[in-house]
Amino acid sequence: MDNIITNLYGILKETSNLIEAEDRIRNYMYEVFALLMGDVFSQINQVIKEQKQSEGWTVERTDNKTVQFTFGFVTFRHTLMKDAKGKNHYPLDEWLGLRKRQRKSPLAEVKVAELASKLDYRTVANTLNQWTAVNISHTTVGSIVKQVGMAQEQEDHEMVKKLEEASELPEKKKVNYLFAEADGIFVRGTKKKQGIEVHHSIIYEGWEINGKRVSLKNPKVIMTTQPISTFWDEVQMMAANHYSLEQTQVVTNSDGGKGYTPDKFQDAFSQSELPVLNQLDSYHVYQGLNRAMGAKASKYKSAVRKAIKEHNRDEFTLWLDTYESTLEDPQKIKKTKEFRKYILGNWERIFDWREKVENLPDIARGLGGMESNQRHISFRMKK
Repeated sequence: MDNIITNLYGILKETSNLIEAEDRIRNYMYEVFALLMGDVFSQINQVIKEQKQSEGWTVERTDNKTVQFTFGFVTFRHTLMKDAKGKNHYPLDEWLGLRKRQRKSPLAEVKVAELASKLDYRTVANTLNQWTAVNISHTTVGSIVKQVGMAQEQEDHEMVKKLEEASELPEKKKVNYLFAEADGIFVRGTKKKQGIEVHHSIIYEGWEINGKRVSLKNPKVIMTTQPISTFWDEVQMMAANHYSLEQTQVVTNSDGGKGYTPDKFQDAFSQSELPVLNQLDSYHVYQGLNRAMGAKASKYKSAVRKAIKEHNRDEFTLWLDTYESTLEDPQKIKKTKEFRKYILGNWERIFDWREKVENLPDIARGLGGMESNQRHISFRMKK
């Protein structure tokens, strides 16, 4: 400790301002802590080695391993040993949970992946280099993202497999209401004219209000580029591993696109003994209205909107027919027909869930949290 204090005092004397001093002190702290952790890991290695020797394992060699943690590079001794069957092990690495040839700590990898979900790879590398002891390139960021993604994907597959093989569902949290939304978003691939669909679902228990801010209660997100069937298996797994839904009213929301139809939600939440409500996403309804009739206000548009809101099919058809009769542009006529088909094809799903159930929760809001949550993908990956 005295040596550390002396070195800190020396840094303060050698620097001309507090900014420079703090920067050097921070780096010194990283170095000291990394050195101490290296000693700790080496001592643990010695204990594990002796324990394994008592079990009949033999020592092959002891060498150094360096792993980058968020507080710096940690170098420690680890021993290669053979078990009773002649298989090679690094017992310390296995005890720490380090993969073969892993050079970044699990926390460092997770933090890199979390940042990369919001920032481009170069910005992630620069941010980490500036604010932590993690010194990596943008290409390494990309590699880590893939590794973390593969690990998450493997865990998801294992959970789905366990659910399929289970003789009965585990007893989990019981809730009166559970809300789920799902949609897909297309992003560009790395090759020309290549697109990738990200299947995206969010499951939540309702809403919480903090001052003027409203947030989703206990949200759980599933995102994957795997086939749509795998996506829905993961949605079902997520629900079953967190909730006992037998008496839960499940309320769902989607745009009704291919792969996100009511039957998919019904299957995913089939644990519930109550009918799963699925409403057509209002954002997509009025987005379709704007595409068909333009963004500007008009008497036709107002009347069609009112008919949809009041669920008056005759008025909807009448006003849309009247509007279509005023059109001459074939493209506008086509858009109007597509909008009519979309609305009438999903007419029974156009409702507000709050009008369909009794005993509403204290905070009952309209659904539509998916669009804002899609920004995790669109802001990071679109274009």
